[in-house]
Amino acid sequence: MALLNLFGKKKKEFKAFCTITREPLEQGFGYLLTTAQIISSKKYWDWIMTEPEMLSYTISHFNNQPGGTQMRHMIFEKYASVAKPWMVSDSVINYFEVDKIVARDGAKKWWASEGNYVPQTTGTTTQPSDEGNFKTWKEYAVLEAGRSRAVASHR
Repeated sequence: MALLNLFGKKKKEFKAFCTITREPLEQGFGYLLTTAQIISSKKYWDWIMTEPEMLSYTISHFNNQPGGTQMRHMIFEKYASVAKPWMVSDSVINYFEVDKIVARDGAKKWWASEGNYVPQTTGTTTQPSDEGNFKTWKEYAVLEAGRSRAVASHR
């Protein structure tokens, strides 16, 4: 029997990483969010648009330079077009106004299915059923996110 195990394929351990920070997630932990939940967070957009790699575009945007605004638009579209659910770590969950119990339950289902569980409301938000909210989120992300930090950094 031991010889069989030597030559048999061992099942690879299922691993996961936070979609946002890329930090490894311990088995059974994390929160499962939809793209709509991600893009509808002002706190998240303020954080993303003032991260070091985005801050120069944000400053350019608030200085009325079209290149900065265009880059911010592209970043929003990139996030809004994610069709899969997002696994989020404890370190970033507080950027989102979600029911953490529901999000944790979704993560447990996701882990149990080895990443195959998908909530019914998962999908891109590039053509949402609630166009008014989508427009509001997009306008905030592209036009307003990070304003206070960008203006303070530019002084």
